[in-house]
Amino acid sequence: MAGGLDHPVLFLEMAAKGAGMHIPNEVLFSWLAIVVLLTLGLMTTSGLKMVPGGLQNFFEFVIGGLENFIVETMGEDGRKVTPILVAIFLYILTCNFMGLIPGFDSATNSVNHNAAMALFVFIYYNYWGIRNWGPGYIKHFMGPMPALAPMMIILEFMSHLARPLSLTLRLFGNIRGEELVLILLFMLAPIVSTFPLYFLFMLADFIQAFVFFMLTLVYLKGAFEHAH
Repeated sequence: MAGGLDHPVLFLEMAAKGAGMHIPNEVLFSWLAIVVLLTLGLMTTSGLKMVPGGLQNFFEFVIGGLENFIVETMGEDGRKVTPILVAIFLYILTCNFMGLIPGFDSATNSVNHNAAMALFVFIYYNYWGIRNWGPGYIKHFMGPMPALAPMMIILEFMSHLARPLSLTLRLFGNIRGEELVLILLFMLAPIVSTFPLYFLFMLADFIQAFVFFMLTLVYLKGAFEHAH
């Protein structure tokens, strides 16, 4: 293909402009990450074997390990939310890794994208809290002493409302900072001398995905626990 059409993201951008649409970069790269995960999922499940190998072995190791970790942390109730938690981890990790590919960008490099994920987490764990405890879910915000309940409700509501902001800015700040450092290194040093640092960036991307996953897990664990 000629010109920029050999680049998948540029091709999507040109197609969107041709259709009279303006699609933000974070949305395009988010779609691309979803396509990558769906493709890998279909490739893995299309030939399942009793003795796993290749992709099946890798994903069974990753997903099985995450599921065991969730159940050990939350108990058997954790199985109810395992699909969402695993999907969040794999999606963020894929988005983060895409930012390390020259010519690509990470969807998690956008405040809007991260805010959308953080709001989903906020709605999701409160949904489970209300589903499990009904009106009694308000007890989670009242603290351990009835005399302090009026003050604790205000503090707890503020604390919960700050969670989406914290999730958004933590992920955005770390990914944006990483990409700026990567750009500076490519400008100041040859690609060959910069390449070994990719391992450190990949480790940082993994940690950021795991931190988002862990915080979501902690919020869900609190929603499932009985108020004391």
